[in-house]
Amino acid sequence: MATPQLSPGVLVREVDLTVGRAENVLDNIGAIAGPFPIGPVNEPITIETQQQFLDTFGKPLSTDRQYEYWMSANSFLSYGGILKVCRTNGSTLVNGNAGVNQAASASLKVDNIEDYELNHENSSEFYWSARNPGSWSNNLKVCVIDDQADQIVSIATTNPGALGIEIGMGCTSARNNITIPKAGETVQFSGSLKGIVTGINTDAVNGASTLDIKVLSHLSPDIDSFSAIGSTTTSLEATGGSSGDTTIFLDGDPNSLGIATGNTLLIVNNGRKTVTGFGTTSVSFSAGIAVTVTAGAAVTFENKTTTFGGETPITYQNFNINASFQEGDGLRFRNDVGVKTGPNLTTVTAVKDWYDDQTLGLENSILFWRSIAEKPVTSQYTNLRNGSGDGIHVVVVDDTGEVTGIQGAILEKFTNLSKASDATADGDSPLRIYYKDFVKQNSQYVFPGFSPANSTDTFWGTSPAATGFSTNFTPTTISNGVWSQEAQGVNFSAVGNNSYSLTAGNDYDAVGGMKASLGELLTSYNLFENKDEIAVDYLIMGPGLANKSETQAKANLLISIAEQRKDCIATISPHRADVVDVTNSITQTTNVLSFYNALSSSSYAVFDSGYKYTFDRFNNQFRYIPTNGDTAGLMVRTSVDAYPWFSPAGIQRGVLNNAIKMAYSPSKAQRDSLYSARVNSIINQRGSGIVLFGDKTGLGYASAFDRINVRRLFLTVEQALEGAANSQLFELNDANTRANFVNIVEPYLRDVQAKRGLIDFLVVCDETNNTPDVIDNNEFRADIFLKPTKSINFITLTFVATRTGVDFQEIVGTV
Repeated sequence: MATPQLSPGVLVREVDLTVGRAENVLDNIGAIAGPFPIGPVNEPITIETQQQFLDTFGKPLSTDRQYEYWMSANSFLSYGGILKVCRTNGSTLVNGNAGVNQAASASLKVDNIEDYELNHENSSEFYWSARNPGSWSNNLKVCVIDDQADQIVSIATTNPGALGIEIGMGCTSARNNITIPKAGETVQFSGSLKGIVTGINTDAVNGASTLDIKVLSHLSPDIDSFSAIGSTTTSLEATGGSSGDTTIFLDGDPNSLGIATGNTLLIVNNGRKTVTGFGTTSVSFSAGIAVTVTAGAAVTFENKTTTFGGETPITYQNFNINASFQEGDGLRFRNDVGVKTGPNLTTVTAVKDWYDDQTLGLENSILFWRSIAEKPVTSQYTNLRNGSGDGIHVVVVDDTGEVTGIQGAILEKFTNLSKASDATADGDSPLRIYYKDFVKQNSQYVFPGFSPANSTDTFWGTSPAATGFSTNFTPTTISNGVWSQEAQGVNFSAVGNNSYSLTAGNDYDAVGGMKASLGELLTSYNLFENKDEIAVDYLIMGPGLANKSETQAKANLLISIAEQRKDCIATISPHRADVVDVTNSITQTTNVLSFYNALSSSSYAVFDSGYKYTFDRFNNQFRYIPTNGDTAGLMVRTSVDAYPWFSPAGIQRGVLNNAIKMAYSPSKAQRDSLYSARVNSIINQRGSGIVLFGDKTGLGYASAFDRINVRRLFLTVEQALEGAANSQLFELNDANTRANFVNIVEPYLRDVQAKRGLIDFLVVCDETNNTPDVIDNNEFRADIFLKPTKSINFITLTFVATRTGVDFQEIVGTV
C-alpha cells in the first residue's frame, strides 16, 4: 500500500486483530410465573435471594394451593440461582386505593410502574393507590401534611361565621412599639401582625371555637385620605330633625352630584359617615348623625382613599410576640378588598402551635407528626423563585398491623418534599423532590394520584385553602395555587393534615382467591419469549392446573418457548393429582406416563417424576410441591460446583434440598418404564437422600441431545461463541477476519476440552466454507464440530470366581 506521506517521515499504524472474545457463561437464571399476593403484575422482576423474594412477592398462601408456585420458586433459589419472577395478571385484581369523592374506586388496577406512568399518573380517580393489586394493601394509611397553618387561635364564640369570619380572610392584631431584632441592630415597630385564616373549627356547644391561622407579615398602619366631591345645601331638614338620623335630603339627585356608595359625609364635630344608599333626593348612612342638620346648611361629601401600610414578610416563631398571635390579642378581620369586617375580638382565650398539635389520624395508635419530622416549610428552591407553601410530608402506615403484624408501624416516610413539579433538593440539584415523582420512584407501597388541592372533597373532608395573599388582603386563588406546577411565583394552596385509608383491594377472584387461569399464565410466560430482551436459562413450570389437559397445555407452552429461544431448558413435573394422594405406585406410573405422552419432543425440556414433601415454615405445615424448581436448581448447582456439561443427576450433584420424602418413588422396573418415556425419576435412595436419578432430556428419539449434559454443553458453547460472532458483524469477510475468529474459538474450546466437556473438536472457517458466493451474499460461515463427552447411565459389575492356580491374564477377556 502506498504511503500517504508527502515528505520524509515515520508513519505509525495500528491493526487490531483482537476484536471479540468468547466469554464464560454462567447459566443460573430461572424464570417462573404465577399468582402472588403482592408484587407488580406482568413485569419480570429479578430476584437474587429468598428474602428479596419474600419482600417483593409476599408469603406462600394456603388459598388455592398458591404455596406451590411460591415454594417452587423458593426451591430454585435455594440452589444459588437467580430467578426472574412474573406475577400473573387476573381479571378481578384491584389495587387498594383512596378514591376521589369516595372511599375507593372498585375497579382501579395498576399493574406496574410502566402501567402507572402510561395510564394512571394523571388520573382523577384516586388520591393514593397501592403499588400493586391485591387485598394486601387494604387498611394501609397514607398520611399527608403540609404547611397549612402556624397557630390554632381559640376565640370565645359558638359561631365564627356569624361574626363574618371566613377562610381566606386576613387577620390582624395590633403591635405597639415592639422591639424587633435585626442583623446587628434592633428596630421599633408599631402596626399590626398579619396572618390569613386557613381553617375554622366551630364549637357550637362550649363556645370554644378555633381558627387556624398562618402568620405572614408585619403590616404598617393604613393611611386614609379624603378629597371633597363638592358641597350643596339641603332642601329640607333631616328626617325628624333630630340627632341619630341616618338619612338627609338634598336639593338634587345625589347620583348627578357624583356621590357614590362608600363616599363619606363630613359632619362638623361629628366625624365622617359612610354612604350606604340613595333615594331620589336622599342619602342614607351606615350610622346615625349625632347632630341636627339644618335645612339649607352646606354639607360636604368626600371620596375616601386608603393607602395600605408597608408590609414586611416574617417567619413564624412560636411564643414570640413579634411573629405569633398571643393570648389576649384583639383580632380584626379584613376581606379581599381590605374592608375591615367583624368586631374586634378583644379576648383570644388561648393559642397553641398548629403543627405540634397534629397527629397522623390513625385508628389504633396516636402518633404526632412532630415525632416524625420538623414542620414542612417552603423549600429553598421555591423560595428563591418567589413562591411559597410547597413543603409536604408523606408517611405510609400499617394502621391495623395486617402487613407487618404491628399496629401503627411506619412503613415509609418521605419528608420535606415539594408540591412544585420542578423542585430539587437544597444543595443537591440532581435530586428531584417533587412529591409525585419522589414517591413514585422510591415507595415500595404506594403511587400518588390526583392532587387534593384541585377541589373540595366532602367525603375526605378536604378543602384547599390559600396560605397567602396576591395583593393586600386578596387571597391567592385556588386555581393559581394548584399543585404540580412549576415553582416560579406560585403560592401553593394547602390541605393541611389528612389521612387516607386504602380499601377495595382484591385478589384473583371475588372472595380473595389465588387461582390463575391457563390463559393468564400463558400471557405471563410469553413475556420470556424474546431472548434478546430477557436472559433466561431455565423455564420453571411450577404447579399444574385444575385438570390434566390444562397442565399439559401449560407444559407444552414452556417447551415451545424454550424451542423458540434455543438458549434455555424448560423443567416440567407431572400433574399433581397423578402422583399426590395416589397410594398405588402402579397407578402413579401409569398416570405419569400418560401425562408425558402428550408432551412435545424436545431436547430443550427436562421431565421429572414427582412432588416432594417439604416444610413450609411460613405456615408451619408440611406440603407437597412439584420438583421442577429443584431440577432447574440442580443444574445451577452443577454449573457452580463443576461445569454445565456435567450431569446434574446422581448422589454427587443430584441430591434435592429440603426434601423429606416423595409422593411417588418408583421402583427399578418402574424407573425403566419412565426412562424409556423420557422421564427422569426422583427417588429416595437409602443413605443418600432424595436424588434425581436420570439425566435425559425430553427428546423423543435417540440422539446425543437426549442427555442433559450434552444439551447444556451445546447451550453453553453456543452462547459463548455467539457473543464472539457478534463482534465480527459488519467486519470484512477476508482471511484476517476469519483467522481472528478461529483464534477466538479454538482456545475457548480447548479450555472446555481440558475441563472434560469435549473429546475433540474442529473449527472450519476459511475459504472452503466462505466461498465467493457466500461472501457476495454478505455472509460469514464457521463450522464447529464437537465430540461431547457422555455421562455414565449404566454400570455393569462382573464378579468372576476362579480356581487358585488360574493366571488372571489367561482368562481376562473370556468372560
